Amino acid sequence: MSTADGPVSNPQQSRRDAGAEVAPAAVDTARVLAVGVVLWCVALALTLAVPALHTGARSWWPWSCAVGIAGGLLAILYVRRGRGNIAAH
Repeated sequence: MSTADGPVSNPQQSRRDAGAEVAPAAVDTARVLAVGVVLWCVALALTLAVPALHTGARSWWPWSCAVGIAGGLLAILYVRRGRGNIAAH
């Protein structure tokens, strides 16, 4: 196996080195969590609006959405207090 720079003796090492150059993206974590909570709210509204999505064997679907909303709100509180925000350290 070879590349434009010459032969590669270990392809695994080549892949690992290429990935090391990528810096993590700067993202507003609270905003990402807020978008997730909004999506969970949309999913909850949809499951409650369509009877086939919350009756019978799917009766647990609205509860999943409610837990997603609650978890997201708790995560937003956690991040805004600074404990889950890496930029605060």
